[in-house]
Amino acid sequence: MGGPAAVSAGEVRSYEHLLDHRPWYKNTRLILLNFWIVILLVTSSTNGYDDGLQSLPQWQTAFNHPSGGALGLLGAIQNIGSLCSLPFAPYLADFMGRRSCIILGACLMVIGTVIQTASQSVHMFIGARWLIGFGLNFAATGAPMLISEIAYPSQRGQITSLYNSLWIFGSFIAAWTTFGTFHIATSWSWRIPSAIQGFPSVIQLIFIWFVPESPRWLMYKGREQEALDILAYYHAKGNAKDPLVEYEFQEVKTAIQLDREVASSVGWLTLFKTPGNRRRMRIIIAIAFFSQWSGNGLAVTLDLNRVLDAVGVTDPTIQLLINGVLQIYNFIICVFASMWCDKIGRRKLFIAATAGMLVTWVFETICFAVYSKTGHAAAGHAFIAMIYALAYSPLIVTYTVEILPYNLRSKGFTIFNFTISLSLIFNQYVNPIALQNIGWKYYLVYVAWLTFELAFICRYLVETKNRTLEETAAIFDGDDQVALISHKTASDGLERKDSDVRVDVDEKESI
Repeated sequence: MGGPAAVSAGEVRSYEHLLDHRPWYKNTRLILLNFWIVILLVTSSTNGYDDGLQSLPQWQTAFNHPSGGALGLLGAIQNIGSLCSLPFAPYLADFMGRRSCIILGACLMVIGTVIQTASQSVHMFIGARWLIGFGLNFAATGAPMLISEIAYPSQRGQITSLYNSLWIFGSFIAAWTTFGTFHIATSWSWRIPSAIQGFPSVIQLIFIWFVPESPRWLMYKGREQEALDILAYYHAKGNAKDPLVEYEFQEVKTAIQLDREVASSVGWLTLFKTPGNRRRMRIIIAIAFFSQWSGNGLAVTLDLNRVLDAVGVTDPTIQLLINGVLQIYNFIICVFASMWCDKIGRRKLFIAATAGMLVTWVFETICFAVYSKTGHAAAGHAFIAMIYALAYSPLIVTYTVEILPYNLRSKGFTIFNFTISLSLIFNQYVNPIALQNIGWKYYLVYVAWLTFELAFICRYLVETKNRTLEETAAIFDGDDQVALISHKTASDGLERKDSDVRVDVDEKESI
């Protein structure tokens, strides 16, 4: 159960000498690949599209000012829908492929947004939100795995981190859409934001047919030539004999062969059977909870309007404006963390984010307490200024996907999504009640919890930067597993020296 020091080595990629170090934007195949990845990234935008309708008086009037349990259900129903699809999503992703999972999810979300936009009653609205959540989980299971499995090796960490950063982008679009429609007097003030939530899914349904399937999934299904063609086309301009393609192909093939040897015994309990898998799940479950239980459910997303009410900011226009500016700030910070995750490292970013949130939350608690006792507006304004985000949004998906071996990736990622849904539902039901009854003192709970988070991250989180998916997954199972994959890869004569020379198939194509 070793700590991070045990795996801090390996700062240089084992495949570094095989990479094309010229800028990706000078390679038309990588431009095309990254365009397909952008189509997959928009899944997260749909997930983050919290439309902020509760701040709109028109929405409140349309549904008779819901409160108590009804309001809690309206907030939680999308995540309840996600929970309902969790038992099915990993099997669809493994049986029919990552793309099929995304296609089904996008179809269900489009139908859900149409029903939500046309809602004539609160029950119709709740049903639509449930269907959106049900479909969302299929897409959110397939998309990040497909992104990590088709990305160019040197870009995988940054691009996969951008996946969850686009969650913030979805919140950004939702915040400014509701701000823009606020002054529409009719029900279109909330119907327009509802309709826009389905736009990313429509884009996906148009382009998903051209997105390459996961080479790892194809190889697992015995379609090795198709997998090799995809790797060659996008990673080496069509050259199947390129050293990097040969390295990737053989490494994935070897890892899958090893997985097949234990495939008959792989099930949900496998996630907890071995010491390595227990280490994985301990970290995955923890960061899933941490991503939602770090105070962000109160001060950043779902209950922001209630928190602003509590510190004296009750004007809906000001609330919507604060929400919009906050999402811009969060998006910038998350993109920065995504772009630097391979240079700074996952562990350092997690520690910096957790420590920053703890310090900020202490000051927020003080400001909230001062305002509650004195009513000084300055304390309320200072509270609003101290909202912090850095590593959790971009890195939680990246880290979860990359530490899981192929045969456990969909199941482990399902546990991750299940944990997030549970923690979100808890936030949506418990936070409003606790905030109403004990006010600023509820913030002390998060001070204690963030202290625990920081201790956990420092003790258990391991560094995974600059490794392939197979190497990253193997570090949890010990050096013997890494050595076995490396030995089998080397036995086929696919290891290359620094003097390897690339062979370009299409000499005319710009690289």
